[in-house]
Amino acid sequence: MAIAPVEFVAEPSLTLQLLAWIGAGAALGCCSGLVPGLHANNFALLLAGFAPSVPGPPLFVGCAMLAAGVVHTFLNVVPAMALGVPDAEMAVTALPGHRMVLEGRGYEAIRLSALGSILAVIAAVPLAVPITWGVTAAYPTIRDHLALLLAMVVVGLIASEHTWRARVGGLLSFALAAGLGLLTLDLSTDAPLEAGGMLAPLFAGLFGAPVLIDAIRGSGIPPQRADTITMSGPLVTLTALAGALAGAIVGYIPGISAAIAAVAVLAFVPGHSGDRGYIVATSGVDTANTIFALFALVAIGQPRTGVMVAFESLNAPLEVPILLAGVVLAGVLGFVLVIVVGDAYLEIVGRMEYWKISVAVLGLLLALSYLFTGGTGIVVFVVAAGVGMVPVRLRARRVHLMGVLIGPLLYSFS
Repeated sequence: MAIAPVEFVAEPSLTLQLLAWIGAGAALGCCSGLVPGLHANNFALLLAGFAPSVPGPPLFVGCAMLAAGVVHTFLNVVPAMALGVPDAEMAVTALPGHRMVLEGRGYEAIRLSALGSILAVIAAVPLAVPITWGVTAAYPTIRDHLALLLAMVVVGLIASEHTWRARVGGLLSFALAAGLGLLTLDLSTDAPLEAGGMLAPLFAGLFGAPVLIDAIRGSGIPPQRADTITMSGPLVTLTALAGALAGAIVGYIPGISAAIAAVAVLAFVPGHSGDRGYIVATSGVDTANTIFALFALVAIGQPRTGVMVAFESLNAPLEVPILLAGVVLAGVLGFVLVIVVGDAYLEIVGRMEYWKISVAVLGLLLALSYLFTGGTGIVVFVVAAGVGMVPVRLRARRVHLMGVLIGPLLYSFS
């Protein structure tokens, strides 16, 4: 891969301009990350719609878009933890972040997520070239055996459940989600905004609506205690590093999400501390994927994420050192922002009537579904919400709902 020289950024005026663009992108990513239900790909495709018309050097606009994508992966954990917290009696079926909030450890959960993301940035930058080279070399083999690989992932996820009831729930959840994906992913829409098709209502319904519905009966966010991290430093680092490595795989294998990668990662991390390890791993996978996607674009010319699709639409030069510097700076900004904003977010939400917040966010998800996919999206959202309740009620992991993508992929190979 050709790497262009970077001497010109030593000019103070250009350096200040670049920093300003990165700062603007980070601010945009912070705002988008705090909007519940706004998936990173939808946000990126919205950016793609107006970014080419933004006045400014394409390279600097591209740096801003990458910064927005990176910071989004830091901040999107905040509404995921603060919203949809169920009643304490439902803790066994709650998400790991919600369980920590119910235990009064929300501040710690935010810091664990921040560490998982920033450590993944630090690890991914030096590892990106050798890992991208290795994965690119292996990709033809992976592509030829993708159906078998995805089938093994599905079997492994179901088998990893701890009870037979959960295994049955996982199998049923996967089957229903796969059927829903087969029926809806290719539907044409007439929507106010073209930004990602049916993924918006599907993901909002499957993963967002069920936790909000349960939270309507909840008592809200309990008082949060100290922010001390109880997971050991070496274990946090090891888990984040494993998440960073998995982030490279997620970018190359369709249908594999950060949650699926985190489950696999934790199977190989000894003493991973349960919920805490899951939060670190998922954050690491999510953020590292944005960096490896840049190298995938350089190496094979394929945009593997919505952010890279938007970046490619700019026809910006692939000045890798400058883009990487922007990504690292955005990671530092995201680390600071998620702690400062996350703590305040939890405090503000904790003082509000929680059922009203849950209903309002459900309304927001419906509105986003309409904006991205029109009236059809509303119907898909409602059906997806019903499917999303299945693993919750059968006490299985929600990760089986990724059948919405894996199922259609397996069908395409049949």
